[in-house]
Amino acid sequence: MKTRIVVAALALLAGTALGSPAWAKDKVIGLAVANLQADFFNQIKQSVEAAAKEQGIKVVTVDAKGDSATQVSQIQDLITQQIDALIYIPAGATAASVPVKTAKAAGIPVVAVDRNPADAPGDTFIATDSVAAARTLGDYVCKVTGGKGNVAVIQGQIGTTPEQDRDKGFTEALAKCPGLTVSAKQASTAWMQDEGFNIAQDMLQRDPTISVFFGRADALALGAAQAVKVANLDHKTWIFGFDGDVAGLKAVQGGTLDATMTQTTQQMGRLALQSALDLADGKKVPAEQLQAATLTTKDNVAGFIEKHP
Repeated sequence: MKTRIVVAALALLAGTALGSPAWAKDKVIGLAVANLQADFFNQIKQSVEAAAKEQGIKVVTVDAKGDSATQVSQIQDLITQQIDALIYIPAGATAASVPVKTAKAAGIPVVAVDRNPADAPGDTFIATDSVAAARTLGDYVCKVTGGKGNVAVIQGQIGTTPEQDRDKGFTEALAKCPGLTVSAKQASTAWMQDEGFNIAQDMLQRDPTISVFFGRADALALGAAQAVKVANLDHKTWIFGFDGDVAGLKAVQGGTLDATMTQTTQQMGRLALQSALDLADGKKVPAEQLQAATLTTKDNVAGFIEKHP
């Protein structure tokens, strides 16, 4: 029976040729994406598909549109297609472990991207080192603000790997900067810009002295920027994002965001595809493959807009 590769991930980006062995051309890749409305995940999808095309490998992509139940069903369907490996980006914390357990029960290796179910981790996990990246961003926030101010944090989805890791790193940085106080903190449900706007607006109504916003994704930060503009505050309000997606990078260039952390989405997509192929071929792959992110300001943003890493 011909084996097939399920690349279930919500993030795999455009890449260069990996060099494909003859056996790889017989594989079919299933790509399970959390939500293609998010530029971060869409870039990874494009990267995986581009790298696969260069190798003559077929990719079957499914988009959960942010719904965990939909994603569980989609991945079950992919598994029935005799897949060889699953590259998986969970749509959220709820039921995130179900696809991993189902795939492994069928003898299918799993590449988890960006989010890794704690109770059922993938055979390898590919993501940004969000703890280190958020710590770097927090150190920068302390520096440019003079180490003083009221900080409002707009969180991502509670329980997801990136939210937990970004919280840890940013908290560690602020612990060394006691003049910055987190005065407001609220979670989003889908990391979307409209959520960022609504949450930031509510925060400012409760506390108009907020001087720093950290949106745990660029979309959330852009929403906060809208809220700050509407509020017409009488003081400088710093706004920081995380992701380095297209809109976020352009916002940094234009001064709407003060900084973001640019993730290597293109590289992550190529690495996820290669890891899936290696696992399907019985090769050893590291359990964790964390990638560095780059602090991005007006000084270096142009290069990332020209060519995303």
